[in-house]
Amino acid sequence: MTTTPDLATLTGEYTIDPAHTTIGFTARHAMVTNVKGKFLDFSGTLHLDGDDPSRSTASLDVTMDSIDTGSPDRDGHLKSSDFFKTDEFPKMTFRSTRAESLGGDDYRITGDLTILGTTKPLTIDLEFNGAAKDPFGNERVGFEGKADIKRSEWGLTWNAALETGGVLVSDKIKLNFDISAIKQG
Repeated sequence: MTTTPDLATLTGEYTIDPAHTTIGFTARHAMVTNVKGKFLDFSGTLHLDGDDPSRSTASLDVTMDSIDTGSPDRDGHLKSSDFFKTDEFPKMTFRSTRAESLGGDDYRITGDLTILGTTKPLTIDLEFNGAAKDPFGNERVGFEGKADIKRSEWGLTWNAALETGGVLVSDKIKLNFDISAIKQG
């Protein structure tokens, strides 16, 4: 049963549950369709402050070799020196620098996203999906979030021109987050 408790009762340290969390993305391919993917190996923590949401923090570490688009050939290309250079840059990281309540169940978290050794600010709009105690006694919270980035800002510039005009891979990438986190202690 999902409830919306007094936010003060949610204050605490949380660990992101990778079995019930999706860190995903969507890119336009060949100017006509969307390719979706996700990362299968990641870890993260949240500090929620229900009395003062601006003191909440988030941290995420993603193993880039865990990229999964449903196509082993495409995944191999994404891991290569054309894109993520996973041998040289095995992790993508996010460290929050600011959190704010937008009213209701809406929040915004801003932080530093590091890809390929380049760190740029990223703002993620989040919706609080609720809190519940699961059948195993874990206190959980859920958030759903999204953000758009231009991959070129992180040095992800590989592309191929199309005969009909345009490019093979869009610069704009849509990020999506479905997060389930378990309260510690």
